[in-house]
Amino acid sequence: MSTDPSISLTSSPLPVIPRLISSSLPPLVVLSPCAACKILRRRCADTCMLAPYFPPTDPLKFTTAHRVFGASNIIKLLQDVPETQRADAVNSMVYEADARIRDPVYGCAGSVCQLQKQVNELKMQLARTQADLINVQTQYANLIAFVYMEMTTDKQQDNTSVHGIALDTIMN
Repeated sequence: MSTDPSISLTSSPLPVIPRLISSSLPPLVVLSPCAACKILRRRCADTCMLAPYFPPTDPLKFTTAHRVFGASNIIKLLQDVPETQRADAVNSMVYEADARIRDPVYGCAGSVCQLQKQVNELKMQLARTQADLINVQTQYANLIAFVYMEMTTDKQQDNTSVHGIALDTIMN
């Protein structure tokens, strides 16, 4: 018989299965570390705060945020944000970091100003197009009115000439 307390033997014909004491186990290690742990070269436990937001398939996402904010600031920020809003916070950090890398002076503010300028230009273009549309509709209405007036004038002339010929023939 075995003297190891972690293995339990029974007299039944079932196979012998070792029973491990769960309190002495280290925390579980994830098979594929998240992108953050991969880049930081550390062990990724199943309690890793960054794993849900930086999947191993997208290392660029963490690299971008890490270059601008640093890993400790990312973790601090995520700890301060409610869990329901963490994904949005991570997406916002990655967007802001990407904008800061592309435009070190203005960052996101430069993108926002550029988009506002584009919106204002499109509003002016829409106003011009609406004015052109009103102009074309007015021209169309005037053309229809002119055609109608010409048709009624022609009918009146036809009626007058028909009546004039009929009166002339009757009088003679």
